[in-house]
Amino acid sequence: VIAVPSAFIETALEPLPVDSFTGKKIVSAIKGILPSCNYLLNDYLYEKFNVELSEYFTVLGPCHAEEVASEKLSYLTFSGVDEDMAAQIGEHFHTEYLNTVVNHDVVGVQYAAVLKNIYALGAGIAHGLEYGDNFLSVYIANAASEMVSFLKKAVGDGVCNQVNYASSVYLGDLLVTCYSLYSRNRTFGNMLGKGYSVQSAQLELNMVAEGFNASKCIFKTNEKVGAKMPIAKTIYQILWQQLPPTEGFKNIEDILI
Repeated sequence: VIAVPSAFIETALEPLPVDSFTGKKIVSAIKGILPSCNYLLNDYLYEKFNVELSEYFTVLGPCHAEEVASEKLSYLTFSGVDEDMAAQIGEHFHTEYLNTVVNHDVVGVQYAAVLKNIYALGAGIAHGLEYGDNFLSVYIANAASEMVSFLKKAVGDGVCNQVNYASSVYLGDLLVTCYSLYSRNRTFGNMLGKGYSVQSAQLELNMVAEGFNASKCIFKTNEKVGAKMPIAKTIYQILWQQLPPTEGFKNIEDILI
């Protein structure tokens, strides 16, 4: 099981011999893209350790650690091209308060986990700017639509036509990350909306908000994918190009439907 913030994956795995994962099933809990190479973890593992996609699985979904520790009912989605094996792996995690779901969209769920952090950061900015719940609901609905547009282009129709994007690993994870007070990305964005600089917010949060690096990674990835992503682009501009949050969200106001 690999559960390290995406920005530190290469440092953590670099000392390992190239055959470290031979004959093993890899389960990733990573919700990010490796910023130095702009790879999903499965691409990095294939290039560095010859791990085939058939040996790679993800565990993702709306599952804040604080609630799991409190034994509140939560749902995890195990994804892999081999759904039977994904189900077997998931059984090892099943408890009275932890349900497991199976999915075959192993690439799409990783991108969804990256995107929801970006949109949650934006939701936090909106809250910090004192937008209300009405605006936030429209913002999240549009973010969900934008996410699906990206996934359809990035993953392809063959997989997308068999996927329910209203399920927990896509929409559910987006909702909880945008609304929950446990969300580091929402908290980070809220600080930006209240006037903190990116650097000041990072210092005070003292935790990793994956959406920060993710916004840059998705911006680069979308240069090839070519999806229309005005919300994600605006969040990127706020974080990396010093666009004032007030101006950025005025722009977002104009494109929401």
